[in-house]
Amino acid sequence: MARRSYARFGNADYGVWYRFAAVLVKPVLTALVKPDWRGWENFPERGGFITVVNHNSAFDPVVYAHFQYNSGRPPRILAKSSLFTVPFIGFMLRKTGQIPVYRDSTDAAQAFRAAIDAIDRGQVVQFYPEGTITRDPQLWPMTGKSGAARVALMSGAPVIPVAHWGAHEVVPPYGRGLGGGKAKVSLFPRKKVIVKAGPPVDLSRFQGQELTTQVLREATEEIMAAITAVLEDIRGEQAPAERYDFRKAARKSAASKKAATADKNAENNAAEKYAAAEKGADQKNVNEENE
Repeated sequence: MARRSYARFGNADYGVWYRFAAVLVKPVLTALVKPDWRGWENFPERGGFITVVNHNSAFDPVVYAHFQYNSGRPPRILAKSSLFTVPFIGFMLRKTGQIPVYRDSTDAAQAFRAAIDAIDRGQVVQFYPEGTITRDPQLWPMTGKSGAARVALMSGAPVIPVAHWGAHEVVPPYGRGLGGGKAKVSLFPRKKVIVKAGPPVDLSRFQGQELTTQVLREATEEIMAAITAVLEDIRGEQAPAERYDFRKAARKSAASKKAATADKNAENNAAEKYAAAEKGADQKNVNEENE
């Protein structure tokens, strides 16, 4: 494992609270995983840049932060705003300069402005472009959201794809293992976790264009393809030709449930009509007998 190089990354922005967090977290993380860090040579030596990372476990942020911290360039991670309200965790997030993301609110754009400001100050800003843990059954990156692409094109900052593999063996996504079977948190024995940074994503063809929905969609796909390529190298496997689309899958699931409900209602209605017809026939027979 390569050592942190202050000579290479001379503008590292460590502060007392970041170092304090590292003292608390790193020993615990080292006890749980065998880290294999790769690709630091792809990080720009000077200036701010963006890292875009795949997401397959709730344990990912800790693993990625360790990798990025050890590179000599501590990250500014975009984290959902609710985490900033958790006692102590929220305090440390604020003190270490992490960036809250206010989803589905008028304050959502604040995260983009804060990210651009951090990049302008020469810092490293990290995005999970998928926005949540992947729902892909084999844990490949799914379709991404446009936030990282938007900040990249607005700031002109380099975008470095980062992929990791192994954190899901410690904390499985949604309590499911690879392929969807049930799995539990597994702290011991130590798991090998690989984190690798790839070469910058080429977004040059989008520079200077109006940030339309189509431009952002295409730039986002370039970013997701770059992350997937790094993960393919780590896993030694090829990702599916079609990227998993969570929104499409959710719509399909909703449509299936609606169709199933409609079928069930139709069956119930038919059963009720049949029962009413039977009851009517029985009553008719009784009336005829009484006559």
